This record gives sequence, C-alpha cells and structure tokens, in this order.
Amino acid sequence: MSAPGTGDGVGALTIRPLDSLKDAELLHSWVTDPKAAFWMMQDAKLQDVEREYMAIAANEHHHAYLGLHDGRPAFLMEKYDPRYIELVGLYEPEPGDVGMHFLVAPTDRPVHGFTRAVITAVMDELFADPRTRRVVVEPDVTNKAVHALNETVGFVPEREIEKPEKRALLSFCTRDQFLNRRSPASRGVSL
Repeated sequence: MSAPGTGDGVGALTIRPLDSLKDAELLHSWVTDPKAAFWMMQDAKLQDVEREYMAIAANEHHHAYLGLHDGRPAFLMEKYDPRYIELVGLYEPEPGDVGMHFLVAPTDRPVHGFTRAVITAVMDELFADPRTRRVVVEPDVTNKAVHALNETVGFVPEREIEKPEKRALLSFCTRDQFLNRRSPASRGVSL
C-alpha cells in the first residue's frame, strides 16, 4: 500500500493488509503486552485475537493493516467508517470522515521519533484516498501520550464522549491541518 521513506531517519515504513490468521500470533503478543493497555485486550487469548480480526476482515466498514519498518512488522493500523463502526450516534459524521486506530509494537529498544513517524505514515495512507477529508479518533481520555502525539499531526480535540468501553476524547484532523503540521523534513516525501 504505502511506499516508503519517512524523511526523518527512522527508516522505511510500509503498510499491507493484515492477514487475520497468519498475523494473529504476532498481534496477540502486541495487544496483550502491558504497554498496550489502552488497546483493552490484555487478557485476550490467541483465538480471541483471531476472531476479532476475522470479524474486521469480514466487515466492509472496518479494515486492518500491518505496518512494516524496514520490512519487519512494527505497527497495526485500523481504519473504519464512523457512520457504521465505533461512533454511531456519538457525533454527526461528515462526508469524507474516516476513523483510525493505530498501535505501535511494544519494544525494549525504542527508536527516537518512531511513533511520530508511524502516525505520520498512517495519516499519509488515510489521506492518500482523495475521498478522505477528515480523520476521526476516539482515544481514552486518560491516554495523555496519544493526545499529545495526535496534536503533533494536527488533531484538534472536540469533546469527551461516553463509549460502552471507555470515556473517549473525540478529535478530528482535516487534510489541511495534517499538512500544516507535517515536519519540514518530511514535507514532499511520498509515503
């Protein structure tokens, strides 16, 4: 899907469709790691992860992708249509809205700037579709790290909402907001 180069020295980031069975064991290790607490799958069994991602694969309004760093699995990206998934009845969707989740694989050796490079690659991928006008996210209100990261790529919080599984901070990022926040080093680099 994406072609690579982050322009920030992190390395090549690419994105491919997730194989819900082949990638389930890897995802299971990621989503059950203590660093992925906000993914809310800490107690999931391998079969739970397989079932979850098979359901996503079968849903025309929800898609999952595996992100690769220099060819190795490094992050998970989900995109969804908020008119049908996650945010139904919680806000008034606009034409061109796309929902997004992402998870960076847990590591004991973090690379400086990697998570920002990942969210930038994810946003580039979403905005590569000319129909995407605005990206919508709904992270847990207590996840301060992701709120700060979202702000760096242009997200603006609108309000807190109550979801069945969490209290979330509904935030939006338009194409222009994203382009205006891109780091000068990565402007003009095709992902």
